[in-house]
Amino acid sequence: QVQLVESGGGMVQPGGSLRLSCAASGSIFRIDDMGWYRQAPGKQRELVGRISRDGSTNYGDFVKGQFTISRDNAKNTMYLQKNRLKPEDTAVYYCNADVADTSAIWKTYWGQGTQVTVSS
Repeated sequence: QVQLVESGGGMVQPGGSLRLSCAASGSIFRIDDMGWYRQAPGKQRELVGRISRDGSTNYGDFVKGQFTISRDNAKNTMYLQKNRLKPEDTAVYYCNADVADTSAIWKTYWGQGTQVTVSS
């Protein structure tokens, strides 16, 4: 079994910074693409961005350079960084990953989400 766990969420003041982590663990053989998504109250889940195994990134249309995604393959961990947070960044942030387990079965896994609230 494979698990994804997000961490780093919480309450942040406007103008503050955010660094989320998504750690994969379990019976992992290989992780290819990983991604961050977010879902604000009353809205649909939207893509923040994705990162390939070699570090290539693509971001959602709304991002406009505001977020930075990176990963550490040795740690099976992906990161999301954003400075100058705004109240509209309030959302549950989810990660996902395309993972081959030790039986060589590929599957997309999701984390449980981490709440980020931007408020003074």
